[in-house]
Amino acid sequence: MNRSHALHNEAALRLRLQNESTRHEAFAELVQQHSERLYWHIRKMVLSHADADDVLQNTFIKAWEGMANFRGEAQLHTWLYRIATNESITFLNQSKRLLRLSAGDAEQLLANLRSTDSHFSASEVQAKLQAAILTLPPKQRLVFNMRYFDEMPYEQMSEVLETSVGALKASYHIAVQKIEKLL
Repeated sequence: MNRSHALHNEAALRLRLQNESTRHEAFAELVQQHSERLYWHIRKMVLSHADADDVLQNTFIKAWEGMANFRGEAQLHTWLYRIATNESITFLNQSKRLLRLSAGDAEQLLANLRSTDSHFSASEVQAKLQAAILTLPPKQRLVFNMRYFDEMPYEQMSEVLETSVGALKASYHIAVQKIEKLL
């Protein structure tokens, strides 16, 4: 799908979301379009399938509740990413489980997840990378995941995280150095 077609589709979806008679149907379409990408974005932060599902559900609840306040200054995808990011951070802060793990604790957690969560599959190399990522502070982990796995441009990350591009580049660079040191 080319960019102008995608922008046209987004504009049409926004209009349907603003119209009370088409809002439910349009929101269902929005959920269908963005669920999988948001799920994996959240999953990289919270790790467990059940927790990621809960955070994703909270993300869409917040989006539904905030639909009237959506002014269209950002793309719908960016707005949803921001909500998902905030919900993930809220979850991590509330649970206090994965805020900062040692490399050994992170590897143990991943080993437990591999054996108990059918939705978690990782090779040994992937598991070591994930364990290293888990040692990062939540915001740094988020920046690393968005840049490395999602290949999100810094400008879009800046919109989602409401942080300067320079700060994001610095955070990513530091995260890469920490991960390289652990690997």
